[in-house]
Amino acid sequence: MRSLRGVVPALVATLLGVGCTSAPPLPPTAPVAASIKAAGPVREVLPNGLTLLIQEHRSSDIVAVYLWVGTGVRYEKPDGLGYAHFQEHMLFKGTDTFGPGYIDRTVEGQGGRSNAFTSFDYTTFQIQVPSDGTRKAIELLDAMAFRSTFEPKEIDAERQVIFEEARIETDTPKSAIIRQLYGLVFPNNPYGRPVLGTPETMNAADRTKLKAFNQQYYTPENMVLVVVGPVDPKAIRSMVDETFGKRPRTGYAPPPTPPVTPLKGIVCKTVERPEQQAQFAIGWQAPSLSNPDSFALDLVATILGGTESSRLTKTLRDSERLVSGISVSNSSMQLSGIFYVQAQLEAGDLEKAKARILEELARLEKDGPTEEERQLAVTKAESEHAFAYETSDGIAAAYGITQLTGNLDDELRYVDRLRAVTNEQIRDVARKYLSLTDYACISFVPGKK
Repeated sequence: MRSLRGVVPALVATLLGVGCTSAPPLPPTAPVAASIKAAGPVREVLPNGLTLLIQEHRSSDIVAVYLWVGTGVRYEKPDGLGYAHFQEHMLFKGTDTFGPGYIDRTVEGQGGRSNAFTSFDYTTFQIQVPSDGTRKAIELLDAMAFRSTFEPKEIDAERQVIFEEARIETDTPKSAIIRQLYGLVFPNNPYGRPVLGTPETMNAADRTKLKAFNQQYYTPENMVLVVVGPVDPKAIRSMVDETFGKRPRTGYAPPPTPPVTPLKGIVCKTVERPEQQAQFAIGWQAPSLSNPDSFALDLVATILGGTESSRLTKTLRDSERLVSGISVSNSSMQLSGIFYVQAQLEAGDLEKAKARILEELARLEKDGPTEEERQLAVTKAESEHAFAYETSDGIAAAYGITQLTGNLDDELRYVDRLRAVTNEQIRDVARKYLSLTDYACISFVPGKK
């Protein structure tokens, strides 16, 4: 279930091993979702094209400074797969004025934390610090984005780190199966490509190629800077003018992206792996982040598998004991989305479990949900959405993703839009997207040692 619009792609990216984090979590702030969303952020576009979002959030002394860049797998050429993620690593490895490790030491020395991850549509760099470190956080992100040096020895070192990330992803069944499911759901499309690249593209990456990638995509027009916390918008604007605001407009235009080809027919495969337990995942193409249908499909995900009382949880796990675990996700991206069911089970129960999942889908598409199911799904979304807005980082994440890849106004009205969804709309959107004859599925079965 995607309780906070747009955050699931980020979580998927982290699940697939493409994020890096330093320092422990900072303490949460008090609930202020309603007032925050009612006011909304200060939105400005600088003369050079940078979009700046500033949200006053005075429940704690923590400021979140998040930089979002419109570059991810979707923008990569086939011979440059993984370059967006490689950038994420290299921007922590030194600029013309400071060396590797300086960013983490500086942020942690102020009692803060830094984080970064790469997804299909974007790369984000995040710093959370006490309010007196806000200016420094903005200066660091500016230096990372525009003055990184891409030293060859650091490229070689990070290449090995990325290879290790890829190994961990491959060796982790729950992430590996979803990575492969994306490839089946989005054949011949960037959304089906690996965020981490391939051994060939990673070995071919060098300073010249990575700097060229940086110069093409790391431009003010292709960035959203979000600042959330106990801040004065005028003071923040001044800080940004002195850093990001001095970067020249480049005339950046997003490169063309291949259209998402509709998934036709049933595409399934089985992979032998050394694990003792089987894994199963089934997926469909889903609406994009800005598509109004995504609201109803969020509720479909909760009704099917978002709570302990959801349909698939009660039937397949609790009553029939066909699976040991099952989850349902609706993950929206800029140009499309993916809706999938994932389960852990015994290999001998694979076919029956798949059949039962499709039967439950057919029942929902025929009769729709009960009013109790709809209300429970909306209540869960309200709770999760409010919880996300308790922290400055939760607000910054929601604002940044939706401003860059979707519609920020939809984010601010998310819960209201969910409340307006009817039982009939839930039924209809399930029929529209979750075809019983057009889907992809993959099974990991014990076998190969």
